[in-house]
Amino acid sequence: MEIYNQLADELYEKSKSIVNGSQFWIGLAGAPGSGKSTLASLLKTRLNELCVIIPLDGYHYYMSELGQMKNSSQAYLRRGSPFTFNSQKFFSDLAKARKSRIGIFPSFDHHLKDPIEKAIQLSTDHKIVLVEGNYLLLNSEPWCSIRKLFDETWLLDIPSEVSNDRVVKRHISTGMTESQALERVRQNDDINAKLIAKESFFNADKVINLCD
Repeated sequence: MEIYNQLADELYEKSKSIVNGSQFWIGLAGAPGSGKSTLASLLKTRLNELCVIIPLDGYHYYMSELGQMKNSSQAYLRRGSPFTFNSQKFFSDLAKARKSRIGIFPSFDHHLKDPIEKAIQLSTDHKIVLVEGNYLLLNSEPWCSIRKLFDETWLLDIPSEVSNDRVVKRHISTGMTESQALERVRQNDDINAKLIAKESFFNADKVINLCD
């Protein structure tokens, strides 16, 4: 828990210097299963009303939207890959909120496997804004434009065998067999993790190793 406490203390000290409704925006990236949501949740617990979490997961295309894509079977198979997110809307919503310091954002229900609209409210009372998602530090558009919205970017560094094992267990918890979960990781999650590792390190202000 030392790293969590250290980061929380750093953000709390940062929040004390933020005045006049200003906000400090952090882009928190990492591979599937790297611990982004866990870290963000623990930081919010420590910072309480000072912090809000905005997840990229809320911008998954709905299952019904994937079904309307030209290659819908591939879209279903690769759900969670960059092209299965409404990244342009994500960028637009974040850019507006960064300017106005307010906004309403969706979250994601992992059981329903679809976003929940208007679930998260950003207000001027929030001094720390944690935006978390796999692809925040990629080099392609609109991700590289999204990156410019942040005051600081963080990347969670974790061995792929550890993150992949976590994702396998996550898939099993949603009803997959072990063999189905392993195949899903091979065909999708591990591919995404390799893309994140390839492009993200050079775009991170802080690399956080949660395995230390």
